[in-house]
Amino acid sequence: MKNYYIIDFDSTFTQVEALDELARISLENNPNREQILKDIEGFTNLAMEGKISFRESLAGRVALLQANKEHLEKLIKHLKKKVSKSFDRNREFFKQNAETVLIVSGGFKEFITPVVSRYGILEKNIYANTFKFDEQGQIIGYDENNPLSYEGGKVKLLKELNLQGRIFGIGDGYSDFQLKESG
Repeated sequence: MKNYYIIDFDSTFTQVEALDELARISLENNPNREQILKDIEGFTNLAMEGKISFRESLAGRVALLQANKEHLEKLIKHLKKKVSKSFDRNREFFKQNAETVLIVSGGFKEFITPVVSRYGILEKNIYANTFKFDEQGQIIGYDENNPLSYEGGKVKLLKELNLQGRIFGIGDGYSDFQLKESG
């Protein structure tokens, strides 16, 4: 029987919430920076506590970001330095179990893939949202058809994947609790 390892990204694989970090980068010179950061963090916390839906939180945070592709490059460099020590220590485990380690996150592939691929995690095993960009490279939204942009998206995705074997979930938020609760 195969073992599958379902791993969250934000505040699990990394020590930080990536969208909050992206906001810090993108709003660096904004005079309203502190208030916008507080609002973004508020959306994050409300969703993690289950007080608002993940979709409400995601839409609210993305609308406040004011970020572009250049900011994403800075974020990726930052996130590579913020990988949780336990994951960094177990780099060999990920390489040996590459076929059965999955990243399942409400975060975004644009910053998740470059961080986790260094650990041997296969791109085909990264399930996350994707940004929408305008012609100038500004983030203008996200793919609203992705099941991970909805409340209960992780549960729905795992049901669709229909993994046969033992499933181990590693995460820190309400969406990770929903996985456990769903069996």
